[in-house]
Amino acid sequence: MLATPGSLPAKDDRWAFEVKHDGQRAVVYLPGDGTVTLRARSGADITGAYPELRRLGSVLGGPAVLDGEIVALDSEGRSDFERLQSRMGLAGSPAKAARMARSVPAHLVLFDALHLGKSSLIRLPYTERRTVLEDLGLDGDQWSTPAAVVGHGAQALETTRAAGLEGLVAKRLTSRYEPGVRSRAWIKIRHVRTIDVIVGGWLPGRGRLTGLPGALLLGERHQHGLRYIGSVGTGWSDRQRTALAALLRTAAVDECPFDTPPAAAGARWVLPRLVGEVRYTTRTKAGLLRHPTWHRLRPDLAPDDTV
Repeated sequence: MLATPGSLPAKDDRWAFEVKHDGQRAVVYLPGDGTVTLRARSGADITGAYPELRRLGSVLGGPAVLDGEIVALDSEGRSDFERLQSRMGLAGSPAKAARMARSVPAHLVLFDALHLGKSSLIRLPYTERRTVLEDLGLDGDQWSTPAAVVGHGAQALETTRAAGLEGLVAKRLTSRYEPGVRSRAWIKIRHVRTIDVIVGGWLPGRGRLTGLPGALLLGERHQHGLRYIGSVGTGWSDRQRTALAALLRTAAVDECPFDTPPAAAGARWVLPRLVGEVRYTTRTKAGLLRHPTWHRLRPDLAPDDTV
């Protein structure tokens, strides 16, 4: 179940508010035999990337299916996606994953219970599922069940702003769990505007950036194709820019993937399959992003997820 971007609900006493975490979404499968399987939004098995979370299988006997977010915490206990990126993609490299677990430990934030024992919980209202989850008592160094506050949305949002957190997720108290749906029953409220974009091309850099992307050409999926929404040239470290260059070379094509080709001399085109998240201030009347800054790659998203 996915949240829809939005603002604070008007009648906040009908909603619960949880801190929004910046990590990798995971559904946790506990068959009851002491094992655990973590699956990303794509359905990929990512258990091997996070060996320190395997112990959950013996802590909670199961069978159970839980929903949550895998995060890497900074020195002040805030989720830091850049730190987590060093852990992602290691499911097939157990030795490296074990080494990274010592230097960048993962933490599993649990926020929903979908199945417990012989019973599916997805048709129960949020309040009942939340009670089931809290009764499991899953709190410790490697996993936790953070608090949810009913009502007081404006105060909760200001508290997260003051703490330097990303924002809130508002969840309607009566809502069922809707697998695979981007639902209005869950609203994500961020302190900055962000958008998931599709990379359709790039502009080569100059000087020390020769051979590397100086800017990425961004698009958003709509009913009939890919609409150009601007370019972004900031927000990367040198290492990240080099990694992007390798991905772009692999995806190179001759034809422009945008409905209307942008006026971008020297542009190189790519298959529109790479998804990223961009921060911006506002949009122009033509729909272009103002003051965009690259935030992160979204390997957990496919282009169709951005519609």
